[in-house]
Amino acid sequence: MTTLVPEELLGLTGLAVHFTGRRNWRGNRPPPVRAVDGVTFSVGKQETLGLVGESGCGKSTLGNAVLRLVHPTAGQIRFDGRDVTRLDGEELRDLRRDVQMIFQDPYSALNPKIRVGESIGEPLLAHGIAQGKALDDQVSELLGLVGLPPERASRYPHEFSGGQRQRLVIARALALKPRLIVCDEPVSALDVSIRSQILNLLMEFQQKLGLSYLFISHDLSVVRHISHRVAVMYLGRVVELAPRDNLFQEPLHPYTEALISAIPLPDPVAQRQRKRIILKGELPKPTAPPPGCPFHTRCPIAQPMCREKVPPLEEKRPGHWAACHLRS
Repeated sequence: MTTLVPEELLGLTGLAVHFTGRRNWRGNRPPPVRAVDGVTFSVGKQETLGLVGESGCGKSTLGNAVLRLVHPTAGQIRFDGRDVTRLDGEELRDLRRDVQMIFQDPYSALNPKIRVGESIGEPLLAHGIAQGKALDDQVSELLGLVGLPPERASRYPHEFSGGQRQRLVIARALALKPRLIVCDEPVSALDVSIRSQILNLLMEFQQKLGLSYLFISHDLSVVRHISHRVAVMYLGRVVELAPRDNLFQEPLHPYTEALISAIPLPDPVAQRQRKRIILKGELPKPTAPPPGCPFHTRCPIAQPMCREKVPPLEEKRPGHWAACHLRS
C-alpha cells in the first residue's frame, strides 16, 4: 500500500458488505444497509492493525467478512497473496486454520454445556489434527500457554472468571496455530484491572508465535497500547490510516481529532485545560448515507464541496492516509 507497511499478510481492496432487508407487505424492499462500503487496507506479517470507530460504523461486520462469516457484496480479500473472497467448501475450511477470531464476550463465546478442554480441543478434532492422548496433551499445552493449570480442562465455563474465560477463548483461537487473529473487542467486557493482562498476553504471543492481529475496538487507549498502525472507520469507510504515533500525535481527519480529544488524560490539570471537540448530531443511518463526505453532517470545518464530493482515501504524508478535502 505504501512505505512503512510490512509485507502484506491480509489485504482488502474495495471491500463492501451490504445487507438487504425483506420486502414489506406492499412488496417494496427497503434500501440496503451499507455496513462496509469500499474499504481498502492491509495487515502486515507480525503486525497489529487497530480498527477503531463508533458503534455501528461497520468494524465487526468487516471482521466477520475477513473470516467469511458474512459474504462480501463487492471487493477483494487476499490472504498471503491468495484471493479468498469466493472460497467455499474445503478451501474455506483450510483458510480457517490460518485465520481465527477472538470474540467480544467471553461469557457467550464458550458453550456452557461442555467442559473447557473439549471447547479448546474441538478445532483440533474438527480438522483431524489430533485425537485421544495427543489431543489431551495439546489441550494441556494450550492451557499452560495462556497461564491456566492443565487440570482445569475438566471444568465448565461457569467455574472461571471473566479474565480466565477470555484466556480460554485465546487458547482455542491458538489451537490451530493461525497466522492471523481477528480480535473483536476482546477486552471490552473485562474489568480494567484484567484488560492489561490480556493485552500483554496477546503481545507476548505475537512475539513468540509471529502472529498478526486485526484488533477491533472503540477504545482508543487500548488501541494505542497494542497497535502498530491504526485505521479509523466512519459509516462503513476508512477515513484515516496511519502509524500509531503519527495518528495520535498529528491526526489529519476531523473525526479522528474528535475521537482523540475524548481520551482522558492522566494529568488532571491538563485534562481541565484541553479543548474537547464535541460532535453535534447523530451518526447517519447506513441505509441512507449523506452525499459527499459521509462525515460532513457532523464535521466542525465542513465546506460546501464536502457536501458534493466523496473525498478519496489519499496518502497525505508518507504512510499517513486520510479522506478529507481540507487537509493535506
